[in-house]
Amino acid sequence: MMNRIRRTKKSLGQNYLTSKVVIKDMVGAAELKKNDTVLEVGPGKGILTKALLEESLKVYAIEKDDLLIPLLKKKFKEEIQKGKLKLIHGDALGLDLKVTLPKKYVVVANIPYYITGVFLRKMLTDVNQPSRMILMVQKEIASRILAHDKKESILSISVKAYGKPSVVRKVSKRYFKPVPKVDSAVLKIENISKKFFRGSVTEENFFVLVRLGFRHKRKKLLGNLRPHYKNVDEVFEALNIDFGARAENLTINDWLCLVKVVSR
Repeated sequence: MMNRIRRTKKSLGQNYLTSKVVIKDMVGAAELKKNDTVLEVGPGKGILTKALLEESLKVYAIEKDDLLIPLLKKKFKEEIQKGKLKLIHGDALGLDLKVTLPKKYVVVANIPYYITGVFLRKMLTDVNQPSRMILMVQKEIASRILAHDKKESILSISVKAYGKPSVVRKVSKRYFKPVPKVDSAVLKIENISKKFFRGSVTEENFFVLVRLGFRHKRKKLLGNLRPHYKNVDEVFEALNIDFGARAENLTINDWLCLVKVVSR
């Protein structure tokens, strides 16, 4: 049985983080206080879990792999008995956040990379949002979210509508076991809220506009929006948006101004 537990499941995207230095940086970036509650997704063998338990009041750890549950229960038997650690066997994407977690909590996790987009959407759009998130993600994804190439995407705009993203550090693939094909980065999203959506700007009409704008990425933004919004040419002119701009050229503030006008 123990040999089976040591193996990783490719279907679950398991790459265990082995660097204590990186763990320290992740926990440090979370700026945890002793009364904070933390959600960890995919604790694996518990290297990050151990560090989180030392810094926070309570940790909720969600593990999908049934073979790892006995290992974690044994390793953290005392913390579980004391109520500091609540180990949940299940899928984080199916978690009811408002039932499972308190209103204030922080996410610190080395999530399986294949769920990154869906996980971000779930956490950021939920009624019970975390106050901040520290996530290990693929370096390329972190770069896309921050738009280092000055080209925005639906992903980057979506994250920036809910919080402030930054990269804590880059992480070499050699710090994982088994070694993945790509390097990673620790992504921090802070000041998470829905304050961006006020008045005429709702989550629904904002993302309808953004999705329409990015529907045909090679087409100019104006061409994508003309069939759906009246007088959009006049709106572009009033907002001083280049008629030749593509969706990727607009900043989060450009999208905010645009949705305010077209939603009138």
